[in-house]
Amino acid sequence: MTRYPILIEEGTKTEAFGVVVPDLPGCFSAGDTLDEAVDAAKEAAAAWIDAALDQGMPVPPPSTLEEARKLRGYKGWAVGLIELEESLFDDTIERINITLPRRVLRRLDDMARTTGQSRSGLVARLTVASSTKDVAVRAKRRA
Repeated sequence: MTRYPILIEEGTKTEAFGVVVPDLPGCFSAGDTLDEAVDAAKEAAAAWIDAALDQGMPVPPPSTLEEARKLRGYKGWAVGLIELEESLFDDTIERINITLPRRVLRRLDDMARTTGQSRSGLVARLTVASSTKDVAVRAKRRA
């Protein structure tokens, strides 16, 4: 597990808890309860890392709790940790075996040929594009 520090702004009866993952620029969450806010921070951090890797961007290493505690602009915020599965960071190529109807396989091969890609490359590109779209749709629903 990789542990990233989080900064937590206390919620009230009328305002949600806010959580920032300072090592991942722009990564934040909120929730009506502390548990909801921290769970949402884990999900936001996972999505941030996935998007960064999909775009070929490096993922910053986690800072220490002490470094996070001393960040300007967060005086009075609590400090905590989220744990992220190591598999989120794993870009190891893995051979898989899938079963498809011949008619679907023919379409896949036609699409791959048309775009100048291999089957594997096309499946990977379509999966990344689809998951990126899904993340955007989920984020829009929360707003």
